[in-house]
Amino acid sequence: MEQGNETFVPGFILQGLFNQGGHEGLLFSILLFMYLLILQGNLLIVLLILCDARLLHTPMYFFLSYLSLADMCFASSTIPVMLRNLLSQDRAISCSGCLSQIYLFLAFGNSDNFLLATMAYDRYLAICCPLHYTALMNTKRRLSMVSGCWLLALFQATLYTSMLSSLSFCASREVPHFFCEFYPVLGLACSDTTAIKLVALTEGVLDVLGPFVFIVASYGRIFVAIMKTPSSTSKRKAFSTCGSHLAVVILFYGTLCWIYTQPTSENKTLPSLMYTVVTPMLNPFIYSLRNNEMKGALRRLFNRVSIIHRNWK
Repeated sequence: MEQGNETFVPGFILQGLFNQGGHEGLLFSILLFMYLLILQGNLLIVLLILCDARLLHTPMYFFLSYLSLADMCFASSTIPVMLRNLLSQDRAISCSGCLSQIYLFLAFGNSDNFLLATMAYDRYLAICCPLHYTALMNTKRRLSMVSGCWLLALFQATLYTSMLSSLSFCASREVPHFFCEFYPVLGLACSDTTAIKLVALTEGVLDVLGPFVFIVASYGRIFVAIMKTPSSTSKRKAFSTCGSHLAVVILFYGTLCWIYTQPTSENKTLPSLMYTVVTPMLNPFIYSLRNNEMKGALRRLFNRVSIIHRNWK
């Protein structure tokens, strides 16, 4: 970040969580507990899918393993810094550290966005094109789709952080947030931000709105196909198959709308906590509690562990 016309700024100061008022220890404990739940829950899903051949070779669970991986990385891009700030009371962050956090936040957040759209397409093919599903969702295509999601997310993160790094910043360096997010940091710039705001308004909106519209269209087709099915058992099975993913989609885009439809003057700490902490924490519970196959995989894993434990005795 370059030196502006006013004062060179070596880094930024993060405003922090709420008005902590001496409750830093309590906030640290709660946040650490939630972070451990995120890591354990999502890691458990990844391990279940990797260790269970029935799940690993099913496209839906193949994509779910990458969604859980993205959730872990997404939470890890912000929560450790928040924990450090609460523990040390040092809210300073270097320019390179701030840019790195923005990059990781955008990369893994957009990976979630694109993977959810990919999983909606997978559900559409499974329900609306069952005879061609296996051929359409072969291993090569699944790998290509996941690679495309990650590459698009990394490209967007690179684009935004490179534009931010070329800006000059004023004497005021307090970021009105508990982590380095793109828009709060952009608001501290002294140099002309017209171009970067235009890119954010067009590409950024399309980046979120595109996958969301695709998901809505996919589930619209799925709903029509399910309602045409004469068997009530088949209807229940189809709705059950889509239920977990649809719940995660509502949670993900619901929190996004909550954040970005509020006035800029509003404090966005609580909505941002929902987006960065609560959503990645709840996703594993939604998939494990609503999905009989995940429950079965968990039982099989526990049985294997207990057999290994008995053999060691």
